[in-house]
Amino acid sequence: MIKETYAEVPNRSKPAAFIGGAAIGTLGGLIGLGGAEFRLPILIGMFRFAALEAVILNKAMSLVVVATALPFRAGTVPFSEIASHWPIVVNLLAGSLAGAWFGAGWATRLKSETLYKVLAVLLVAIAAVLLFGHEPSSTGAILTGTAQMVAGVVAGFGIGVVASLMGVAGGELLIPTLVLLFGADVKLAGSLSLAVSLPTMIVGFTRYSRDQSFAVLGRNRAFLLVMAAGSVVGTFIGGLLLGVIPDGVLLPALAAILLISAVKVWRHA
Repeated sequence: MIKETYAEVPNRSKPAAFIGGAAIGTLGGLIGLGGAEFRLPILIGMFRFAALEAVILNKAMSLVVVATALPFRAGTVPFSEIASHWPIVVNLLAGSLAGAWFGAGWATRLKSETLYKVLAVLLVAIAAVLLFGHEPSSTGAILTGTAQMVAGVVAGFGIGVVASLMGVAGGELLIPTLVLLFGADVKLAGSLSLAVSLPTMIVGFTRYSRDQSFAVLGRNRAFLLVMAAGSVVGTFIGGLLLGVIPDGVLLPALAAILLISAVKVWRHA
């Protein structure tokens, strides 16, 4: 279990927390993510939280962003359309809920330096997904029937593990899965991924609450609220800018940011 801790972030860092949260939320909103992948390296590098504490704080802020993103998107993708695809949501949840529980348990048992390295590797993997799998050009599901259902559970489990280990919503993995495996439209996939992410994150969050590092939320309540508020504002701005910046320019730039962040997190170990 990780013992490493840092003191509460001083008050002067709260404006930086809001600005950082807003910037990350904007980046995430542009490509339909909560931005947690970009927030994690900042929590570790800039604000000097221990790895597990950073993951827990990230999970809390990601919950806020995901919970607000669903109603923000309702004008484009109505709740009725999401509800009509409930079998897909249930299929992925069957694996992701278990993955979230086990992933959070593994994170609390890893040594601090090991968790830093795991997080760095996952950042690199997500960068690869953004570059090569975020908006696949294929249409239609690649599997059907029982094979599709089994693949959905397996994919959901893996996504749940990654989401818990990093404190992310998992949209960067869920969206390609929904498009490729189930043939969902990209916009619908974004909302379906939020519907899967929310309960998955709650399960991981509940598991983390059993570890002593969970107290970081109480010690840094004001910081948490300020950065979460910035993240929500940024997500809203990112949604407005969505049609301005082409993915052909944006995705490689974001992947580069993740790769740089991975190097910094690895060195932090």
